Amino acid sequence: MTMRISSKTIFDVGVNQIGSLQNAVSKTQQQLSTGRRNLTAADDPIATARALEVTQSKSINTQLVTNRSNARSMLSLETVALASSTSILQDIKTLTVNAGNGGMTQKDRESLAVELEGRLADLLGQANSSDGVGGYVFSGYKSTTLPFSPTATGASYQGDQGQRELQVGSTRKVPITDSGSSVFENNVTGNGNFVTGPDPANYTRGGSGIISPGSVKDATLLTGHNYQIDFQVVPATAGTPKVTTYTVTDLTLNQPVPPAPVPAVPQPYTSGQSINFDGLQFEIKGDPADQDNFTIAPSTRQSVFTTVTDLIAALRAPGDGAAGQASLNNKLNQAHMNIDNATDNLLSVQSAVGSRLKELDYLDSSGDDLNLQYAATLSDLQDVDTVKAISQFTQQQTMLDAAQKSFKSLSGLSLFNYIS
Repeated sequence: MTMRISSKTIFDVGVNQIGSLQNAVSKTQQQLSTGRRNLTAADDPIATARALEVTQSKSINTQLVTNRSNARSMLSLETVALASSTSILQDIKTLTVNAGNGGMTQKDRESLAVELEGRLADLLGQANSSDGVGGYVFSGYKSTTLPFSPTATGASYQGDQGQRELQVGSTRKVPITDSGSSVFENNVTGNGNFVTGPDPANYTRGGSGIISPGSVKDATLLTGHNYQIDFQVVPATAGTPKVTTYTVTDLTLNQPVPPAPVPAVPQPYTSGQSINFDGLQFEIKGDPADQDNFTIAPSTRQSVFTTVTDLIAALRAPGDGAAGQASLNNKLNQAHMNIDNATDNLLSVQSAVGSRLKELDYLDSSGDDLNLQYAATLSDLQDVDTVKAISQFTQQQTMLDAAQKSFKSLSGLSLFNYIS
């Protein structure tokens, strides 16, 4: 049986086939020009969905890179301010040592006080360091508020206790600032456990006793109480030398130390001899006057600005004579300890900032590895195999050329060509 094919059928089939081949060639050409295997989601729905997820993860990782850069910038600003503040405190420490020179006159000490005022202003400037974007490094969450304002007793903190943070990893936030209170005000006084000091009236009584900062002899015996050491002096008489004794009173319990029937038994005083009780140990040197007293209290927290302001006031106080020199030395001893504690606190904060910067380096390295991994995954999901695509394009183009030539020949067949 012979099947008849109309001219219309021949044309329709030929056109459709050529159109399909042209579409295939065009798609392959687009793949080659874009470098993408999947031009639409319909080409590979699963790969397209997975590529979207990976692209989003890659974008997040890129944002984290930016966050780490911003965090490093802020922490670097803080590092500079902390290093400068530490250097200033070291200068103040040197001036404090110089102030203890017994050969200095009141005029010399006034010169040191003026120099210390300059150092205090420098330190305040570092505490008010700008973050470079209209805010301040040490103001906590109140970033646009000036952290410290000078006062008669040092400086007043205007910020809060907050630590600003940035998301620098998928599950990690890093503090990028420290509050001015924790950096410049969180300094223990004395030796960290207790503070020794003279009664200011010792100077007016003419006493020249100097008390050491002391240390802890037995931590298990510490009470955290307030104590007072009172001196009694019996003047020398003919044939009888002067006798100096002292008693220790626990002011918290209002009883003598060690507990004894009232009145407490006075202890003989020897200059420089160690005094020990309730786990404490310290020495008193010099010649205390009758009714002179010294106090021992638990350590507290003190602003470094208060420490320097008190030091300046101590240098300007009368310091001539044995009593004046003793009063000055007592205040200098306190200043030495408090400056050392403030320096230690600054170094501790510097160490913490350095640890955060080191962590950012590790996170950067990890982020770079993730970027390489994401790029490789996206390449597997999206990128076209160039060699395969070129081979396919050549094959499709050959087929299209053949189809066009055959269609031309076939469309030229007509019975009228053979009728004379």
